[in-house]
Amino acid sequence: MITTDILNEAYTLSKESIAFYQKNRFIKLKNVLDRETLAHFNTVISQIVAELNDEETPLQERTTYGKAFLQLFNLWLQDEKIKNLILSKRLAKIAADLMQVKGVRLYHDQALFKEAGGGITPWHADQHYWPLTTDKTITAWIPLQATPLEMGPLEFSAGSHEIMEGRELSISDDSESQISQRLKVTDYQHVIAPFDAGEISFHSGWVFHRAGANTTDETRKVMTIIYMDKNMTLKKPTNSGQKSDWEKWCKGAEIGKIINTSLNPVVYESDC
Repeated sequence: MITTDILNEAYTLSKESIAFYQKNRFIKLKNVLDRETLAHFNTVISQIVAELNDEETPLQERTTYGKAFLQLFNLWLQDEKIKNLILSKRLAKIAADLMQVKGVRLYHDQALFKEAGGGITPWHADQHYWPLTTDKTITAWIPLQATPLEMGPLEFSAGSHEIMEGRELSISDDSESQISQRLKVTDYQHVIAPFDAGEISFHSGWVFHRAGANTTDETRKVMTIIYMDKNMTLKKPTNSGQKSDWEKWCKGAEIGKIINTSLNPVVYESDC
């Protein structure tokens, strides 16, 4: 019998891990999920993605963005089992501890399935799309299987959250080219490595990251959870992506006020 008890068990972070995240704005953590739990969610999430996916354009005819992954959102509202993962205290506490905040609420979740033969995910910073007032945001990137380099694991430019240039770029060929050129003239380390089964990365909204192509004959299956400080307030959107995100993921929130909607529950709050 599959049990997901681990989702409510605390994961111990060292002071060194927190310091690493604060400096680099990303970290990879091993053994966050056990193999049984991972296999369980691989099956459950794959089934929901197959049911909800309506992409009919052949892979070779899509844009660079479309070739990067199949993308489905807020699966926690579609399935009670997936809801257990998305609202997991284990993952949310890691997010809060890394950001050094007293609690986190959900921004949204998304499945990112890079099909066999799928293309690169260009360099970008997630928070370009988010109408949020501070940088207290973090994404848990959860591969649902071991992910070798050939599958296109997430890559990071360590510490690149300090760079302003490129933040205005949406995911595209232009973002891949322009941000890549900008990073080449910096000392920020480009970190690329496979993910073991159960290994999860956490990265901030402004750190630049990308993923390579999936050159295998299997789908690279990833679930992501985006958290924000529980006291995050909504800012006036400055681009169409932020306006769209407000309408989709923060519906009912008001500019200048805490994003306290039914879509954005507090997932973890410290007792201290």
